[in-house]
Amino acid sequence: MKKRTTILNDQDFKRIITRIAHEIIEKHRGTQNLALVGIQTRGDFLAKRVADQIQKIENVDLPFGSMDINMYRDDWTKISHKPIVRPSNIPFSVDDMDIILVDDVLFTGRTIRAAMDALMDFGRPSRIELAILVDRGHRELPIQADYKGISMDTAHQDMITVLVKENDNKDIVYIEQD
Repeated sequence: MKKRTTILNDQDFKRIITRIAHEIIEKHRGTQNLALVGIQTRGDFLAKRVADQIQKIENVDLPFGSMDINMYRDDWTKISHKPIVRPSNIPFSVDDMDIILVDDVLFTGRTIRAAMDALMDFGRPSRIELAILVDRGHRELPIQADYKGISMDTAHQDMITVLVKENDNKDIVYIEQD
C-alpha cells in the first residue's frame, strides 16, 4: 500500500505564490514587457494567482494566458490514443515579450519542452522563463525552473499530486510513496 504524505497545504500555496510574484518583479525590475502563460490544467490556475498577486503589488494588469500542450507532447500516444485537447487562450501577442511559463510540477522536462514548442506557434518571445510549484528532479532534458516553490528529492516511481481550489476545491500537494 502506498503511503500518502502532505507536502504543501493552502497556507504554503499562498506563501509560495507571494514569494514567486515578488521574485519575478525583482528580477524583471517591474512588469514591463512581461506576461504569464499557464500550462493546463493546473499551471493555468497557478499562473492566474501569480498574475493577480503581481497586480496587487504593482497595480498593473499583467497579460495572462493559458495553453494546452497535449498535441505537442512526445508521449501523447502513450498517454491516450484520443487525447483531450482543450482550447489555448493567449489573448495578446507573445512577440518580443518576456513570457513566464507556469506549471505545477517539474519532473522530466518533457512537458516544458512541449510548452515551449506550443508557445512558438503563437509568435517569437524575446525570453521564456519557467515558474513551478514543485521541482521533483529526474530531468531527462536540460530544463530548469527560474522560480520554484519547493524542490524535493523523490524516487522515480513516486507520485506527486497537486490539487487546486479552482479545479479540485482545495489547495494541497501530496506525495505517494511505496
